[in-house]
Formats: sequence, structure tokens, C-alpha cells
Amino acid sequence: MDKKVTIIGAGNVGATTAQRLAEKRLCDVVLIDIADGLPQGKALDLAEAAPVEKHDAGIIGSNSYDAADDSDIVIITAGIPRKPGMSRDDLLKTNAGIMKSVCEQVAAHAPGAIIIVVSNPLDAMCHVAYESTGFPRQRVMGMAGVLDSARFRRFIADELNVSVENTHAFVLGGHGDTMVPLPRFSTVAGIPITELMSPERIEALVDRTRKGGAEIVGLLKTGSAFYAPASAAAEMAEAIIEDRKKILPCAALLNGEYGISDLFIGVPVKLGAGGVEEIIEIKLTDEEAAALKRSADAVRMLVEQLKDIG
Repeated sequence: MDKKVTIIGAGNVGATTAQRLAEKRLCDVVLIDIADGLPQGKALDLAEAAPVEKHDAGIIGSNSYDAADDSDIVIITAGIPRKPGMSRDDLLKTNAGIMKSVCEQVAAHAPGAIIIVVSNPLDAMCHVAYESTGFPRQRVMGMAGVLDSARFRRFIADELNVSVENTHAFVLGGHGDTMVPLPRFSTVAGIPITELMSPERIEALVDRTRKGGAEIVGLLKTGSAFYAPASAAAEMAEAIIEDRKKILPCAALLNGEYGISDLFIGVPVKLGAGGVEEIIEIKLTDEEAAALKRSADAVRMLVEQLKDIG
């Protein structure tokens, strides 16, 4: 295939992302992990499924970053996952070290790649990736808003007993408890959900969306979500590979947009072959703008902690 996507981290999220990409017939896929045999075994298993799934994507696993040479996109899922009772912020120190090491290798082996960060705490890890690679801001982004919006859409569809295909939702801000779902921009077949359910039910769905990851962690007990995060990362990669110019909520580096600077935060962006080709500014109410500022402040606190870690 013409395009090559490397996924760093062959755990549940990474392997499932590889599966999604291959079965969409989008690209050849490389899985890289430090665990001996893990990426090779998962890649071989996925490759052996190809005749049944009817695709010809090349899928290989490696412990060496040499396999990432000349990748078009690098998706980073490496890092320790959340455990019950652990917040995304608790992951900061360990995953920052992992991210820095990974991104230095990515910059050496795939200097023209677009990076999609999946590792948590997401927004802070985007800063580490940006600073460690030296890539332009258009080529570094985080997967969060697509996942959070998908969760919101699922809950809306269940609440109203409609197809998920009829639902659209936008979630802005940091990937965590301060995220900002926007009900008035969330619709069913073009109808704002504010016309279809009570404020109390909307707030309940918003709250569940904010806690969506923690809900799954609590149920699994030994891991965190991976099917939906993988689908979200694959959708972003697809928009880039096919130059779709698709408007998706992603963590992007803001330079004054929404009154925020020098911070990765979830906003609607246009994704195409160049990566983040445009940041879409929508007019927010005073209440929404205040919520986004609170979310940005929470992300900035994490970034400041990163400086202390050094």
C-alpha cells in the first residue's frame, strides 16, 4: 500500500488500532513495542486474519524503531494504563518519560510523519511530543475529542432510542474531568438535543461523558478502554491519509484561538494530508467560554508540572 502507519505500543489500544487500520484497507501497519515477541506475535495474528477479512495490508511487528523509517503517520499509545482509583494526572511523570524517549526515536526515523498522541494524560503528553520532536504544530495532535464525542453520541442515541448515525456531538477542552461537552452543538438529525430532552437529562449525559473512561476502568478492574480509543485514532488517521478535510475535535496547539495560547486543548480542527490544516473557532456563550477556560487552566497546571519534572 502507498501509506505507512507506525503504532508505538502493542497493547490493547495499539493492536486494536492496527486492526482497524488494516481492515479499512488504509495503509501498511507497523507495531513497535519494547516487549520481546509481543508486537511480532500480534502482527502475525493480524496478518493471518487478512485472508478472512479480505485485505492486503502489510502488518509487521518489531522491537526496533528502524521499522518506523519513513512512516507517514505515527500513533503513540505507549505508556502505563490507568488502574482503578488512578486519575489520568497520576500517570504524568511515568508517561512523560516514556513519551520523550519514544518521540526522540520517531523524530530520528520518521522526520516527516504526523503524530497522533493517544497516551494519557493526553493533553500534557502532546506537549512532550511537540517539544521532543521539534515538529511543526500542524503535525502533532492528540486523540481525545473524537473519543469523548463518540461516547456522548452513544449516550444520546441510547437516551432517545435513535441510531448513532443520526447523532453528532462536540466535546471541547482537556481530556478529563474538565472536558466541555456542548449540548447546543450536539444534534440528532440536525435537531439540537436541547430541543429533545430536559436540561436534567442532558446534564446527566454530560456527566457520564466526562466520567466515561473511569466508568470503563471501574468495570474492567484490570485495564482501561481500548475499542473506542482505537476507533477514534483510526478515524483521525483515515482523515489524514485520504485527505478528507474532515472536521473533528482533536487536541491541537492553540496560538490565540479561543483566547488560549501555547497549550494543547481539544477544539474542532480540519484534518487533511497536512495534519491540522485549520482550527475552527466557534462562538461560545459566556458559560461555555468559562468552562473551556477552566479546562485549559487544568491542562496548564499539568504542563507546569512537566517543567518541574524536568
